[in-house]
Amino acid sequence: MSDVSSLKKIEEFVKEIISQSETVFLVEIKKSAANDIKVFLDADDGITIEKCTLINKALYKKIEESQLFPDGNFSLEVSSPGVDEPLKLHRQYKKNIGRNVEVIMNDGNKTEGKLSNLNDDSITIEEKKQKGNKTIINTITIHFNEIKHTKVLITF
Repeated sequence: MSDVSSLKKIEEFVKEIISQSETVFLVEIKKSAANDIKVFLDADDGITIEKCTLINKALYKKIEESQLFPDGNFSLEVSSPGVDEPLKLHRQYKKNIGRNVEVIMNDGNKTEGKLSNLNDDSITIEEKKQKGNKTIINTITIHFNEIKHTKVLITF
């Protein structure tokens, strides 16, 4: 079975398993040449390790039963994307409204600020700038087709 068709089959399995939850969604599936499968999930309200473990067990069973890898030669990891991973889906942007983000544009420019809004084709960032002892907030609308990637900034 080709890599593309095995990825498609795994994606079908994942979607079937997570269809029981309205909040969990698939972000990405990666598969190496050595059949190391990594499934990245997220949820509107955040995804727990326990949830990932349950999904991992169900998915592992489906892959084994389907004989997708007849010799059983595969490994499986189900997790959430790390905090250093860029946002990929509209749903990820939505769940991060109110958080600080860094947006790298296709032209190399960078903007940091609070993700304040989004619609079907753009996001709105509130960028704070200091001018003397005043804080000025610029509201910037960025279209998705202008974005190379967006990362959530973690502040302590």
